[in-house]
Amino acid sequence: MVTESTIFRDFLKMKNLRWTPQREKILEMFLMMSGHISAEQLHRKSREANPSIGIATTYRTLSLLVQSGLIRENDGGKGKNYELEYQRGHHDHLICTHCDKVVEFEHPMIEKLQIEVSERSRFTLKSHKMVLRGFCGDCRLKHDS
Repeated sequence: MVTESTIFRDFLKMKNLRWTPQREKILEMFLMMSGHISAEQLHRKSREANPSIGIATTYRTLSLLVQSGLIRENDGGKGKNYELEYQRGHHDHLICTHCDKVVEFEHPMIEKLQIEVSERSRFTLKSHKMVLRGFCGDCRLKHDS
C-alpha cells in the first residue's frame, strides 16, 4: 500500500518542490488529527511539534496537499476546513451555520438520484459535493428557546 507520505513526496518532486521537515510535520500532524480540521487548528498542533512552522507554511502546505489529492478542502459555515480524501469513500455533509458542527452522511438513494439526473441531462458525472446547511440539534434547541 502506498502511504500518504510517499504520495506527497512524489507530488512535490513532480512539481520541483522540496520535501522539507516543516511539510513533513504538517502532513504528519494532519494525519494524526481526525475530522474536519481548520488551518489554524493544524498550525497550532504543528507548532507544538516544530515551533519553526509559520501560518503561511501551513496554508501553502494545505494547498499542496489539496492539489495532490490527499486531502479535500470544504467550505464550512465559518471558514474552510480540510479532511482526508485519500482512501475514503464518498460522503456528504450537514453543516451547522451557528456552531460550524459538521456531520458526515451518505445515502444510496441520494447517490442514485444524482446519477439519474446526470444521465437524463446527458451529463458525464465526474465528482460532486453535497453540503446541507442549517441548525444542528443543539443549536436548534438554543435558537428555539
